[in-house]
Amino acid sequence: MSTIRALRADRTGLAAFAVVLLFVVLALAAPLITALYGKNATEHYGQNTPGLLSAEGLPMLPNGGISGEFWFGIEPGLGRDVFAQLLYGIRTSLLVAGVAGAVIAVVGVVVGLAVGYLGGVTDRVFGYLSHILLAFPTLLLLLALGPVVRTRFVDPGENEPAWMQFTVLVLVFAAFGWVPLAMMLRTTVRSLREREFIEAARASGAGRRHILLRELLPHVWAPVLVNLSLTLPGIVTAEAALSFLGVGIDEPVPDWGRMISRGAEVFYDDPTYMVFPGVAILLFVLAFNLFGDALRDALDPRAAR
Repeated sequence: MSTIRALRADRTGLAAFAVVLLFVVLALAAPLITALYGKNATEHYGQNTPGLLSAEGLPMLPNGGISGEFWFGIEPGLGRDVFAQLLYGIRTSLLVAGVAGAVIAVVGVVVGLAVGYLGGVTDRVFGYLSHILLAFPTLLLLLALGPVVRTRFVDPGENEPAWMQFTVLVLVFAAFGWVPLAMMLRTTVRSLREREFIEAARASGAGRRHILLRELLPHVWAPVLVNLSLTLPGIVTAEAALSFLGVGIDEPVPDWGRMISRGAEVFYDDPTYMVFPGVAILLFVLAFNLFGDALRDALDPRAAR
């Protein structure tokens, strides 16, 4: 209850949470919203309807083709609806970040609890492994892994399936993202394992499983939640950066990073197209970071001092 009261007293944190919640609702309701709006994210309206795009593929109307029919305008070249693309782009980013975050949480908690409690050789092995994994440049690995996956698992001339692209991104983000969480929990569990309630559990004959799950696990949820609230926006921006570079999520799945990449190509002729995905990423990441800070301060008041 004290945590809830602290969050309610933090107006910046509440506003940030409202923005994050809005993005989640928009992502979940994207099919319904686009159905009511009357547009979808994949149809080439500009190519199918004369008068929307010029011969060069640029919107005929000013401000990127914004009108009562196309609220955020249309995409240069293909003429897809920008508003629908943005809504489904939220789903893409949240799906990758959410699944990767869940895997990171599970692996980080299991490894952090086990290493912190067992210590000894287990702790030393984890120390070496964690430093090796932290030394890997995740972005460069994904850049190199994309062509390898396409060559190894996709037949020549065929497009890489969307599920495979999502899986590769999630696995790489999770493979390296769990390490900071596990290292933090290892330190926390080290300080907890010598506390009186753990000694009392040992004295009563409790086994390691009981101590880990019933005694230690309830005490580490706060740092796990804080870590995830600050990790998820990093995954969103990394996924967008990869799509910007052409190794993330491919067409026709809508993606913010690819929208920004396309906007950069036509920026001087149609700067409006780049504004919407850029502002969307800025608002989402800023709101998530502010909410993460507020959550950290609410769960650990000493950190705010």
